[in-house]
Amino acid sequence: MADESVVTQHKSEGNGQMWLSLVAIVTGTFVAVLNSSLMNVAMNKFVAVFGSDLTTMQWIITGYTLASAMVIPMSGYLGGRFGNKNLFIYSVAGFTIFSVLCGLAWSANTMIIFRIIQGFAGGFIMPVGMSIIFTTFPKEKTGTAMGLWGIAAMVAPALGPTFGGYLIQNFSWRLLFFINVPIGILAVVLGKILMKESPRTTGLKFDTPGAILSMTFFGSLLLALSKGQSEGWTSLFIVSLLFVAICSLMLLIWVELGAKQPVLDLNLFKNVKFTISVISGSLVMMAMMGGTFLAPVYLQSIQGLNAMQTGILLMPQSIAMAVMMAISGKLVEKFGVVPICIAGLAVLGITTAELHLLTADTPNHWLNALLTIRGIGIGVCLMPLTSAGMNAVAPEQISNASPLSNVLRQVAGSLGIAIFTAIMGNRQIVHYQHISESVAVDSIMANNTVSALTGEIYAWAVDRATAAGAASSYLAGFMQKEAYVRSIADTFYISAIPAFICIPFVLFFIKRKTPVEIKE
Repeated sequence: MADESVVTQHKSEGNGQMWLSLVAIVTGTFVAVLNSSLMNVAMNKFVAVFGSDLTTMQWIITGYTLASAMVIPMSGYLGGRFGNKNLFIYSVAGFTIFSVLCGLAWSANTMIIFRIIQGFAGGFIMPVGMSIIFTTFPKEKTGTAMGLWGIAAMVAPALGPTFGGYLIQNFSWRLLFFINVPIGILAVVLGKILMKESPRTTGLKFDTPGAILSMTFFGSLLLALSKGQSEGWTSLFIVSLLFVAICSLMLLIWVELGAKQPVLDLNLFKNVKFTISVISGSLVMMAMMGGTFLAPVYLQSIQGLNAMQTGILLMPQSIAMAVMMAISGKLVEKFGVVPICIAGLAVLGITTAELHLLTADTPNHWLNALLTIRGIGIGVCLMPLTSAGMNAVAPEQISNASPLSNVLRQVAGSLGIAIFTAIMGNRQIVHYQHISESVAVDSIMANNTVSALTGEIYAWAVDRATAAGAASSYLAGFMQKEAYVRSIADTFYISAIPAFICIPFVLFFIKRKTPVEIKE
């Protein structure tokens, strides 16, 4: 009886430590994601402060993204070599230190350099955090733990634009970086105190060729995807990057399949459930990024909202995602992965497709309601899909599976934005041509509109010729705006496709009952 009580006590202490360690992981993840979302609203401020141009200052975001993606594949080796706990703490600490340096930056070049190094330091936070969750929690608890961990990834983007806009308007841009310091220090302290020591693997050899090739592949691919629209997809720069990416990928596959200790264990794709999880998670990421990218474009370019107003309007969607992620694990425990994910994907696909009804004067309350319901769908399906794949992997392969899953989902998100940007630009040209063809030169309605506008402008005390020219320009602007709205609506419709494609993949997670042998 006494032995039983001791076992129960140890089990309770173990469960308590698991959940306490999750607090440290969530805090570290929150500060990394918050920092990225704060940057999105600060580009114009950086251009003004450093006297640079927008193309150069975009490297504050692009450089961080590239650097973090390039080091993710090495998190498995480094986690085994130094322990996941230590790697997580050092990563958060490095991220925090370079947040201070970014806040002290005195030029555009120093800012970009510090951000790139910050990306190298902080790139380990999410994959290592996921590895710790799956090696610390029992399989029946990982769904709930991943849901709680996912809150950080959803709440931070919700707060970012609003909070960032407030800091820039009322205080200094430097606070965008200094705000990370107390949160980062808290995450380091909590990690040191609350997280259980991680085992280390001896005799590991660093896969140098694989690391170089993986960094080359992910770096060149993500750079091409991020700069393709601005540079032109057929430009020498983008074509060269894609050529380097394809060649390095082929070499990477050849090297890694023959390596004894690969930096990216491609043999994991022999596990069908893990492969399906990565594919379906990537498709959901593409569908999610479509709305994340298009909604702010519509609100700011068409409805004229500033970054802070846009953040406030989009906040209910992110809150809905966070809440549903928190309870998605419990729902999966009760109903199973398949019905929950199919329901979430259906909601995501239907609501995203409905957004093709957008017009220039769509009421914000309608858009807000639809985006919030869409957020519920994302929150329900995203983490269970990831958990299902990771739970299918052997415990000793978790440290390799987590970075592979994370980096591929990051590539899928960037690929989605690149595709949707290209589609939106193409559809805008098509719609403008259709509108121009429908408004003939001798159209009575067009002439009446120009005449009415000319009269209004003429009343501003300008000559008749100038008024007529301005009226024609206004009409062209109205046509261009209408084409832009229709292109955004079309792109929303297309961005729903990945969610529907994902539904058949979920069926692979159906657990087939093993037949019971009847003994005679």
